[in-house]
Amino acid sequence: MRALNEGADERLLVEAAQRDPAHFAELYTRNFQAVYAYVARRTASREEAEDVTSQVFHQALSNLGRFEWRGAPFAAWLIRIAANTLADHWRLRAREAGDPPSGESSDDSMEDIERRAVLFQLVDSLPADQRRVIAMRFVEQKSIREIAQELKRTAGAVKQLQFRALEKLRASMEGANG
Repeated sequence: MRALNEGADERLLVEAAQRDPAHFAELYTRNFQAVYAYVARRTASREEAEDVTSQVFHQALSNLGRFEWRGAPFAAWLIRIAANTLADHWRLRAREAGDPPSGESSDDSMEDIERRAVLFQLVDSLPADQRRVIAMRFVEQKSIREIAQELKRTAGAVKQLQFRALEKLRASMEGANG
């Protein structure tokens, strides 16, 4: 029940921020840590991570009016923006360094981006309880125990939800890849 309240609460925050950007501060506070952790693992320095994270939230605020609530955590949308911002950042760095982009790595990165986009869509199609566990586990990087406490379920139940969701995602990804 708490997860439902949090989802409804987050949705109300998003809608309030869409009406008045001053309300975006709460969304920023709630999601900064997850976005920064995602970016920091993929950048070379703290300064770079801070710059990219700043760009992510700037883009999110600029595009908030186009955000559509689909039941997935707002953090999932932010992580998608972060992935695109990082791709742009790496492309710009390669250009500035004078490294000509090779067709092979470009194809690989496009494949990776397409694979991630498919994965985000597949996660959105999971049942709500499985989607929430996946988001908490892999976006928010919470432990099984933390998720169990938050959802008021046993660790075994959370593991089962995670297992079923991952199996469904694996089967769907294999089906999407032929």
